[in-house]
Parts: sequence; C-alpha cells; structure tokens
Amino acid sequence: MTISAPEDPRATHLSFEDEMLVVRLEDAREVRVPPEWYPRLRAANDTARVNWRLVGGGIGIHWESIDEDLSVRGLLAPPTMTGRSA
Repeated sequence: MTISAPEDPRATHLSFEDEMLVVRLEDAREVRVPPEWYPRLRAANDTARVNWRLVGGGIGIHWESIDEDLSVRGLLAPPTMTGRSA
C-alpha cells in the first residue's frame, strides 16, 4: 500500500504550544517546529506571534507586524546544513 501526501499541503490553523509553532494541515497532519528556526518569530512577542493570516488558500502563513512569511512546504522540508528552507 502506498500513502502519498498532497503536492500542495495547506494549513488550516496554527498556534504556539509548548514553545513550538504548531501548524495544522487540511489532511489532518500537524507540523511542529521551534520558532528559533525563524529569527523574526524568535524575536517576536506573543502579541505579534498570534497576529497571523493564511495566504494562498493555506499554502503560506504571513505575519504582517514582523514581516515574516513561511510556506507550508518549507515547514515540511528537512533542515539543511546551512539553515532552514522555507
């Protein structure tokens, strides 16, 4: 049996729990990454962190007040030796 993930994974919601960025996907997966991987999120206060919106039908996440954008595909990619790909 083969199980495949969608080509364009889409977020439906996000939160910060136990010092992790938690992104829920429309296919019921949940992605947890440390905000420390993203300098603007790491430096942001709680008010700025919760001020997000989904973009492109959920293919990305945007934080206006800290000028940060993350793609869902980037969150699912493994870390690289030179840092995160997003």
